[in-house]
Amino acid sequence: MQNAPLIVVPMSNKDAYLDRYTEADKGWTDRAEARWAVPYWHINTGMATLAMLLSAVDEGLGACFFAIMPEHLEGFRAEFNVPSGYDPIGAITVGHRTSGQPTARFEQRQRDIADVVHDGCWGQPWPGA
Repeated sequence: MQNAPLIVVPMSNKDAYLDRYTEADKGWTDRAEARWAVPYWHINTGMATLAMLLSAVDEGLGACFFAIMPEHLEGFRAEFNVPSGYDPIGAITVGHRTSGQPTARFEQRQRDIADVVHDGCWGQPWPGA
């Protein structure tokens, strides 16, 4: 991971997101954040990040998402001249895997499907579990 040839830093941009929803095809003319139950500018960036991770795996590469810790954000912004309004949600390293086999730690963290998939309501395990 520390020697990965590629690091991608996905950035969310609240202003771009809110501006998009004031365009004619969306029907709103204001940028009211209250319209959004959660900050979808971050969520959409997270979804794009997941798509990058899955694409790397599909190509036979290794990829890892990690946080940029709060105490390093200002240094990161300064080093790469990141404009205000752009928020890094983390970083992705991409490279060649050292091994094709999952590590023991990975297998220890695997949860049973009944612990993560529910049928109709919480506490009702998925019938296929």
